[in-house]
Amino acid sequence: MLIDTHVHLQSPAYTEDLDAVLQRAAASGLEACIVAGTDLDDSQAAVTLAETYTDVPCSLYAAVGIHPTNAHKLTPSALKTLQALAQHPRVVAIGEIGLDYYWPRITDRDWHCAEPAEQREALQAQLDLAAELDLPVIIHDRDAHKDTLEILSNWIKAHPGSTGTLHAYAGGLKHLDKVLELGFMIGMDGPVTYPKAFGLQKVAQRVPLNRLILETDGPYLTPVPHRGKRNEPAYLTHIARTIAELRDLPLDSLAKATTQNAYTLFKIDAHQ
Repeated sequence: MLIDTHVHLQSPAYTEDLDAVLQRAAASGLEACIVAGTDLDDSQAAVTLAETYTDVPCSLYAAVGIHPTNAHKLTPSALKTLQALAQHPRVVAIGEIGLDYYWPRITDRDWHCAEPAEQREALQAQLDLAAELDLPVIIHDRDAHKDTLEILSNWIKAHPGSTGTLHAYAGGLKHLDKVLELGFMIGMDGPVTYPKAFGLQKVAQRVPLNRLILETDGPYLTPVPHRGKRNEPAYLTHIARTIAELRDLPLDSLAKATTQNAYTLFKIDAHQ
């Protein structure tokens, strides 16, 4: 069995066929998905899905948070709302939160993106919330490895035992040891299946098995052989199979280990 530890099933991309998506997920061996939020409305939608799909072959859980590009939306009032939402029994993490230094550099975008300073402030506030509620965090880190790891290191020093995952890990071997030193999990997605993703494939081989979790980030980051199409949880099997082959492991062994890692990190048993 497998768990998709990061997917955006509240996306409009799934509006027309969510039930069928979950049926395909279950048929592919998935027993659960964690639906990650990116702002307040998105997080509320994730919680609503988790409330709705509790007793199906593929159960849903929620993570709530403000994505770094939306950091300007984390007003004091929004933080209070997020705090209340995070105490819902189907919420297993604070996320998707973090830093994204890529989008602020793109000048021809037609949407407002929070600046790095705003992102750092929002990240710290949400890390503090996670520590207060004893929840793991799901970290988005794009082109911000140094600042992300520094902030996480200080957070863990202030709150021993706090932990989480680096979602869609992109730090390469260069930052892997530091992430592992912090006690974080490594989340791996569809790009590990791309033929020229040599750096990610080396990470997939190097990361200790007890620190690896799997995710699709659907509807994004679709793996081979479906690249170019909408991603969905059923495709997690392609990611698992690729990593198992890279590590010369039976697929069942990889699935069992990564699922147990997810259960442990997100305390899924406590939410059944």
